[in-house]
This record gives sequence, C-alpha cells and structure tokens, in this order.
Amino acid sequence: MSKKLLQLIKDNINRTEPSILVVNADTNEPTIYLYDVIDSYWGVSAADFNKELMQHNGKTVHLRINSPGGDVFEAEAMATFIKQHGDVIAHIDGYAASAATRIASAAKTVAIAEAGFYMIHNAWTLAYGNKNELRSTADLLDKVDSTIIADYAKKTGQSIEQIVTWMDAETWFTAQEALDNGFVDSIFTGESTSNNASAQEKSKNWNLSAFENAPKALTEPPKPNEPDLLNQAKTQIEANQRRLRLLEIA
Repeated sequence: MSKKLLQLIKDNINRTEPSILVVNADTNEPTIYLYDVIDSYWGVSAADFNKELMQHNGKTVHLRINSPGGDVFEAEAMATFIKQHGDVIAHIDGYAASAATRIASAAKTVAIAEAGFYMIHNAWTLAYGNKNELRSTADLLDKVDSTIIADYAKKTGQSIEQIVTWMDAETWFTAQEALDNGFVDSIFTGESTSNNASAQEKSKNWNLSAFENAPKALTEPPKPNEPDLLNQAKTQIEANQRRLRLLEIA
C-alpha cells in the first residue's frame, strides 16, 4: 500500500492552491463546495472546513462533494462537525472516494449524481521503523477500519461482514448501487450550474490510477474537445508551411 500512496502523491504533485468555495453564504441555505482532497497540506483541512461550517450554525447547509478522499483523521474531524451541526445535506456531484465517504455519510441526507461513484476501501498509510513499530501501525489501521465499518453499517443497515468484504475489495459503487445498498438516500440528475463549474475550475483533477478498481472514466486523461483538436491541426499545418518555406529558401 505504501507504493500506492507514493504513486498517488507523485501523480498529483503539481496541484493548484486548495480552497473552499462558499456560495449563498448570507442566506438560510448556504452551499459549501468540497472539490478537493481532504488533507491539511495537500488540500482542504478540517480546521478550514470546520471554521467555515461554524459560520452557518442554525442554517441548512448544502455540501457539494467531488473528492478522492484523503486523511482519515481530518475527515473524521470534519464528519464530527457535520453531525453536530445536524442539518447538512450532502450532494455527491462527481465522486466520493475513501475518506470523502465518511464526510458524506455524516450528513443528514446524501444524494448522488446519476453518473457519480462512491468508493470504500481499507485505510492506507505510510510506515517505517522496526518490527514492533510496524505491528503497532497495523494495529492502528485495524482500529481505524473498525470505526469506518461501524459508521458504514449504521448508515446502510448492511452487516459487518458485508461491509468488510466490500472494503477488502476496494469497491466502487455506481449511483444506483450506492442507493440500493444504503450508502446514499437519493439520485439526482446532476445538471451543471455556474457555481459547480466555478468550483470545478478551482479543484484539482486528481489522478486516481493508484486505486486498483477505479473506473476508467476517472483514470483516463480527458479527451481533447473538438475546438482543441482543430487548433492543434491548425498549428501543425502552420508549422509544416514554415518548414516548406525554409526548404525553398535553402
């Protein structure tokens, strides 16, 4: 697993500045966009997220999620604040993977876009040291997984054994599968809005190839759109014409 974490870090080393986008902050139903990794260094920290959420006590908060997950302890701190707030509605606009599912499941209700994904797996970490220290790390991971399993079982009504099987297999649920198995409460059509687009521009397009079972739609590089292809063709033609002129001069 350490190799996978190192790959994940390497693949995403060049990232944009993390940020939290909040819209309709002055209304009774503000929206917070969590379109980033969950981490105090790489992305959005629990401190920043919880500080923002505290500004909206007594309000219905819409939490829009598109996240590959991140630090399980940061996510747990965020989930605790969400539960204490009591009136947070989660919307999974793209995908909620790994620790991001902890945050989503802490909300009052969870909706997912019809083309969205929901992924659960066993906790990962990096570790070094002697045999006793490494065994202690493994014991800690067991404890972390046990709390995650309990939360998923409570949310879904599924058995502990079933949750463990899914986590062992790194399971990516489609929107319908997530609904059928109790991880989410509803599916929405996922129409794009200007706010969603703005949040997407601020977010990092995370490379998820370190995950074993990530859908190809989330690991393959985006295909250039038609205007991009036309511009590339035009540039190539102009370059070829310049080469021909140089040959004629020679």
